[in-house]
Amino acid sequence: MKEYSNEDSVENSAGKDSAPGPRALPVVALAGRPNVGKSTLFNRLLGKRRAITDPTPGVTRDPVEAGAVILGKALRLVDTGGFRLEWDAAALDGLVVEKTLKTVESADLVILVLEAGELTAEDEEFIRLLRPYRGKLVTVVNKTEGGRRADDAWNLLSFGFDKLYMISAEHGDHIEELEKAIVESLDFSGTGEAEEEARPVRIALLGKPNTGKSSLSNLLTSSSASIISDIPGTTRDVVEGSFSWKGRAFEVLDTAGIRRKSKVTENIEYYSVNRAIKTIDSADIVFLVIDAEEGFSDQDKKIAALASERGRGIILVLNKWDLVPRVKNAFTAVQDRIRFLFGQMEFAPIVPVSALDGSGVDRLLDTAVRMFSQLVLKVETAKLNQALRHWLAENPPPSGPQTRFSVKYAVQTSENPVTFIFFVSRPRAVSEAYVTYLKNRIRRDLGFSLIPVGVEIRASRSERSGGRRGSGRG
Repeated sequence: MKEYSNEDSVENSAGKDSAPGPRALPVVALAGRPNVGKSTLFNRLLGKRRAITDPTPGVTRDPVEAGAVILGKALRLVDTGGFRLEWDAAALDGLVVEKTLKTVESADLVILVLEAGELTAEDEEFIRLLRPYRGKLVTVVNKTEGGRRADDAWNLLSFGFDKLYMISAEHGDHIEELEKAIVESLDFSGTGEAEEEARPVRIALLGKPNTGKSSLSNLLTSSSASIISDIPGTTRDVVEGSFSWKGRAFEVLDTAGIRRKSKVTENIEYYSVNRAIKTIDSADIVFLVIDAEEGFSDQDKKIAALASERGRGIILVLNKWDLVPRVKNAFTAVQDRIRFLFGQMEFAPIVPVSALDGSGVDRLLDTAVRMFSQLVLKVETAKLNQALRHWLAENPPPSGPQTRFSVKYAVQTSENPVTFIFFVSRPRAVSEAYVTYLKNRIRRDLGFSLIPVGVEIRASRSERSGGRRGSGRG
């Protein structure tokens, strides 16, 4: 298997080849057995709902990482999967535990979360495993709201802890005391903001389960942040990572596989899918990962349509291309079929890759960089209206009594998503076909060939009737 490394022009943002600058932010990991409230505490410290919380044990699998500011100090928070006493190293639970222990080892500070009440065998075993890290350990006892079971919790000092913090992650009891302990336990010297650079391109990996999203994420970030398994639904939370390529910074969001609504039977998967869809709003570009052997599906069409409606760049990533039989014109045949099935997405690039050996990834990232430059492109109003006059001359509006309208002028109102407003005499007379014509000319003549553009039709100021009409995006 080819290893995609710095020599291939992809660099982990924290790698040795990074430019000199401020030290990386301190990392604080939350750890403990399942269902003690780690994710609730993670969300509380973060100040927003980021990790999925549910009474079902084992909801968190991949470490969920996010930037946080606690008492004015910037740091990285990591919510880990719950530690289980009995686990098979080859099974999914074993992968979760292995990932948790690696996160604990690399973190600057570990918050051990215990639950008020009787200590379990899993707690005791996990405490034993954490002994080598006692110097960077802060122990909290959760679910002690109103002093509930606090007296019994003090017995935990018998395990050699210097101090216990009695908290309620759900209700916020004594969180400020814990935050003070976190800040006092970390070294913030040498940290700071790096020199101003271009904003990272934010990539969301979306698609059906088992298409290789997590494998692609790990390849791009040169890490094993996302757990890889053949079990559908392995990824639940959004797993974040970062890397650089040819001097351009990227952030990647690995999401849960999106199945048809009728196939989603668990509450946890419901939240995972909703969170995956919401990443579209925080991303610049969606890598829609498709299993090249299975081909493009109706579910892929729905995901692409969602991204297009929100004005995001979309790249159709044909993963596992190394498994496709090497026949002449194989890619052309697949590409033609996708275009036939979803003609409205003719602007979306299709790139074959292999997350296994790294082939095609250079082309994928090159396409992403070109796409991002189009997403942030601003066209001067004078240039836009000069082009508009040419478009109207080549294809004048209809002249019938019911279909007649005139286009006065146009403006670009936003970038990323890219949106234009055309002011016309009679908005209701403008057909969808003419709107499509305008979109196509914008893409072809103004430099937006790879992305969806939004076009809105409004009444010109001189018109007192006709209203306002949104014409969508595509």
